[in-house]
Amino acid sequence: MKICGIICEFNPFHNGHEYLLNEARRLSGCDKIVCLMSGNFTQRGDICVIDKRLRAKHAVVCGADCVLELPAAFSIAPAEIFASGAIKILSSIPEIDTLAFGSESGNAEDFLEAAKLLSDESEVFKTALKNKLAEGESYIKSYAFAFEAVGGNAELLSKPNSTLGVEYAKAVLRTNKNVKLLPIKRVGADFGDGELKGNFSSASAIRKNLNSPLINDNVPDCVLGDLKDFSAETERYNRILRLILSRTSAEDLAEIYGCGDGLENALKSLQYLPPNEIVGAATSKRFASSRIKRILCANFLGLHQSDGEKFLRSDLYLSPLAVKRYGADEMMSALAKSAYPVLTCGSDGKKLCEIAAKCKQKDDFSYLQWLQITDEQPINKLLLV
Repeated sequence: MKICGIICEFNPFHNGHEYLLNEARRLSGCDKIVCLMSGNFTQRGDICVIDKRLRAKHAVVCGADCVLELPAAFSIAPAEIFASGAIKILSSIPEIDTLAFGSESGNAEDFLEAAKLLSDESEVFKTALKNKLAEGESYIKSYAFAFEAVGGNAELLSKPNSTLGVEYAKAVLRTNKNVKLLPIKRVGADFGDGELKGNFSSASAIRKNLNSPLINDNVPDCVLGDLKDFSAETERYNRILRLILSRTSAEDLAEIYGCGDGLENALKSLQYLPPNEIVGAATSKRFASSRIKRILCANFLGLHQSDGEKFLRSDLYLSPLAVKRYGADEMMSALAKSAYPVLTCGSDGKKLCEIAAKCKQKDDFSYLQWLQITDEQPINKLLLV
């Protein structure tokens, strides 16, 4: 069996995601598509507007064969950790043949070449990066400049999806597994574009306009019935982020990925501001707003760098959320070949080593917090679609 893997968030699932699934199947020639999806909080620190199992169900209805959950310790982490954790899990499945991902530019060779250049940061790269940062340039732009200084194509690092693609390529190279990269060019709106388009709007635009009738043309019918106004939940979430920030010391904040170099003190100094102003006040050329939001989310969920590093070194698990009913036995048999246990019921947790069990506890805690914020009823069973 040939399986194509896709790393995703689907917050919410939309027409562009359906296009990605269809193109991945067509171009890879795979027998099955397995998606590895973030739970109920995302890499940019956002709260998901639909329960993880319903989002998994949408993906299966629209073309995936199985959706696994990406552990919270990786899904709410910087791009390199997000990619490393995801590739670690997918590469544990022997029949994963291809990794497909959306990108704004580039082909497989471009991503692999970039990964090779960035995996071995030369003195030229380090010097160029240091000099640009010293000039007051943002880290993202400084990193792209340093990449160009060693012969890289800076365009690959100019857009979020392509940047993640490079991190996927780096992680694949580290595994020494024969996994082919399949970048698929995005259609429609750019990532983060807040304006609704005809029928290929970004997830960000859809979240910002959940009451607009234009949403109908941008998501599959199976998604539409599960979308609702999420403004009250978002406001509640932001207030909780501020509350937890006020209860956390600067020393503890510094234990979170990306929160060091004085940022922990800056965030503590902002704890008296209204929730919607904290991110804006902490954002600068050096610290992107997505980084600030991610730190606040990780702090809320108790996700620390030291734990993430332990999880990356440990055996982990596969946690299926939804599986296509037709061919389910074949799909589950393929997952069972993984080096990691497959968790389909509560008692399967006994199969986990101590570190993996702690990682799973972080997932369960994160889901519980989402339920508390949204007042939703939990869906605790594997969905056959």
